[in-house]
Amino acid sequence: MAENAEMASLEESFRKFAIYGDTKATGQEMNGKNWAKLCKDCKVTDGKSVTSTDVDIVFSKVKGKTARVINYEEFKKALEELAPKRFKDKSKEEAYEAICQLVAGKEPINVGVTKAKTVGAVERLTDTSKYTGSHKERFDESGKGKGKSGRENIVDTSGYVSAYKNAGTYDAKVKK
Repeated sequence: MAENAEMASLEESFRKFAIYGDTKATGQEMNGKNWAKLCKDCKVTDGKSVTSTDVDIVFSKVKGKTARVINYEEFKKALEELAPKRFKDKSKEEAYEAICQLVAGKEPINVGVTKAKTVGAVERLTDTSKYTGSHKERFDESGKGKGKSGRENIVDTSGYVSAYKNAGTYDAKVKK
């Protein structure tokens, strides 16, 4: 049972890395860039026994002649190819299990994602609580913009005087 659960989490990791960075991806096939990312994020590449070049070579070996992507079965073959290189002191089966444990349950890491910084003048310009005059009317109390109603005076064309308490009741009275 543990073997089956491990394979399911391995397949889940494959799908997560396969769709990473591609909005059109289905999760059935993985490209070379995402394969390299998987190997790097899951610590399959260690810089000594397994390098990024090894990862690229194994990808080229397992994919079809004209293909640019690998499926899940080819992915497992690629891990099988890398396992003896990564774990030299273990047998082929033990090395494969160890490399599967490295990958299983992992997902892509977003390293170096840029965050927006508001410092100095930018902070003053974007703080809506400090706006005055007509600009103040464009935002509600929370600082969220009101859209068109904040920019323009919307004219009431209902035919009633503004703030008339029985507005909209004429049709009901006429039909009686």
